[in-house]
Amino acid sequence: MLSRDRRFDGRFFVGVKSTRIYCRPVCTVRPPLKKNCRFFLYAAAAEISGFRPCLRCRPELAPGAAAVDATARLSSSALRLIDEGAMAEGNISDLADELGVTSRHLRRVFKKEVGISPIEFWQTRRLLLAKGMMTDTQLPATRVAEASGFKSLRRFNAAFKSRYRLSPTQVRASRRRALAENSKELVPFCLGYRPPFDWGSLMHFLSRRMIPGCESAAGGVYRRTICLKRKEERFTGWLEVRNVPETNSLAVGISESLLPVCFVVLEKVKYLFDLQADPAEINVALGDLSKPYPGLRVPGSFDPFEMAIRAILGQQISVAGASTLAGRLASKFGQAISTPYAELTTLFPTADVIANATTPALASIGLTRGRAGTISALAKAVAEDRLHLHWSEQIGALGNQLRALPGIGEWTVQYLAMRALRWPDAFPAGDLGLKKALGETHVANVLKRAEAWRPWRAYAAIHLWKSLEKPV
Repeated sequence: MLSRDRRFDGRFFVGVKSTRIYCRPVCTVRPPLKKNCRFFLYAAAAEISGFRPCLRCRPELAPGAAAVDATARLSSSALRLIDEGAMAEGNISDLADELGVTSRHLRRVFKKEVGISPIEFWQTRRLLLAKGMMTDTQLPATRVAEASGFKSLRRFNAAFKSRYRLSPTQVRASRRRALAENSKELVPFCLGYRPPFDWGSLMHFLSRRMIPGCESAAGGVYRRTICLKRKEERFTGWLEVRNVPETNSLAVGISESLLPVCFVVLEKVKYLFDLQADPAEINVALGDLSKPYPGLRVPGSFDPFEMAIRAILGQQISVAGASTLAGRLASKFGQAISTPYAELTTLFPTADVIANATTPALASIGLTRGRAGTISALAKAVAEDRLHLHWSEQIGALGNQLRALPGIGEWTVQYLAMRALRWPDAFPAGDLGLKKALGETHVANVLKRAEAWRPWRAYAAIHLWKSLEKPV
């Protein structure tokens, strides 16, 4: 804490008993006396203990802890679902049902691992989101309350004052800076990360694999169209993401149409850009492999189904060829959308739409009948709720389900686990690029050498692919 080491930002929070304020370990205020400090793993635990967030370092901007850090799979799955807004329209029973346990068991495990109840954690998450919105946007308090999951402005004001001993308008008056400029049509948010962060390499990777009409990645700015469903309601819009290296954060702008699901949008951005990674820990495990590019991240995905289709299209063809086919698929089966950007015109088709398409129709974009059949089989399995492309599923069981589909082999399963299912130890050992980078021809030898990089082999794969690129 005294060194303000950014590697530990988000790893813990410091409550100061003399002021009843809690801070990130990188806060620039004068350090308190050790006897006045209490340390917490989660911001929610600090708030439940009676501390309010510092207005200078803003705990809501701290990068989160990676899910692999949680000691219990149930509690980590619950944390992620809450972060994705699972309790915005439900309650603790709904959350327990989603995880396949009783609400009593979930409360007991969550309390043991996190130190507070799921409801208390959710209350903190939405209050911190609201605090950030009051600080960084000009939205009326009513819109902020709605976007952060409160049913009424009265409840929002009461919860805010009870927890922070400040009114929302007082927080808005305290702001010290504006976010990096996004387009005027967008509502600004800020997401922190632990440096080093190789934004240039991440953008290069995404720009080569973007889906024309649905995504763009140029000039250091990432944009995409979005369609999210909550219960029976669909929300469509777009977002824009820029790096702000001087504050170790990303400036995220989302269209106002997505405010009701901004929790979900922001969590998906975190996973797309791998903001929860701890480079220091990963680089120790990778050793010399990570030294040329210590800030590399594993590019995730905004939508697992979209990534699954993209992975199938990329089987045994060039990266550019796969992007072209993905653009054709989106153009033929996706929904048109009006955005402020000429390059964003289309929403990627849902599993239902592709499942209802005939194999000849799918093949008409330039696919073989076999490849079209694979895409159709995947879409039907997802649309019929037989296959759940979600990180909370058991990786082994989900991999077996995927392999049972025609045309899906080990490379596709590992690539999906790496980019869509957020599995840090995924490793597509049969990839030609990985073989080339390691100077090996047999998969067994590749896997043997990769053992030294567990449990971060997905990051090893990114470094190996990066080593093949020609210097600019």
